[in-house]
Amino acid sequence: MPAGQLKLYIGNRNYSSWSMRPWVLMRQAGIPFEERLVRFDSFEPESAFKRALAGISPTGKVPVLEAEIDGESLRVWDTLAIAELLAERFPDRRLWPVRAAERAIARSVVAEMHAGFTALRSCFPMNIEASLPEVGARLLAERADAAADLARIGELWRSCLAASGGPFLFGEFGIADAFFAPVVMRIRTYALPLEEVCRLYAQRVERSPGVAAWIELALAEKDFLPFEEPYRSAPG
Repeated sequence: MPAGQLKLYIGNRNYSSWSMRPWVLMRQAGIPFEERLVRFDSFEPESAFKRALAGISPTGKVPVLEAEIDGESLRVWDTLAIAELLAERFPDRRLWPVRAAERAIARSVVAEMHAGFTALRSCFPMNIEASLPEVGARLLAERADAAADLARIGELWRSCLAASGGPFLFGEFGIADAFFAPVVMRIRTYALPLEEVCRLYAQRVERSPGVAAWIELALAEKDFLPFEEPYRSAPG
């Protein structure tokens, strides 16, 4: 890999919420990178996906960022670790807030998103191409834990936007917004209810250049994967 070049391995854009985070962050910030898409076929040990990642990802998952660090070509395989690496390498992009106090809160918010909201994730898998409002309404009524996750996300967004004044969580689009971008996609697909201030924030995220580019490419994939589709047996 040429010195200084970044290479990002991702999965299917329609489904891969974890891949979306660093791709959107780099695209939005104008950080150049080479992309390698590794198509999902299954996640079994002998799947083509797992074989393609052999020797690239120690976890057998995406995303993975390949970068030269201290003269050595290394691969970083966790979205939070990737975000921290990018913030170190491109301080002029202000991926974290400039003020130390705001950075501390932003890191807490991102860490909560990174490790939490498991009920919402499991109930509402990312599926950009789909429109499933009935599923969203039914599951929110049935699953108190998913509804609690959505309420907590709304609380976080309101607090951050009130403190920063917007338009994004900490003013400019940054790591926190990239980490919540897959949640915005879930809200879009399942028509999850939001208060007005949160709904407008979600719209701004969706229309931001990096996220809009990801959505466009996701819709162009037209790669229906039944094992990623708990609520549909065919597109439409």
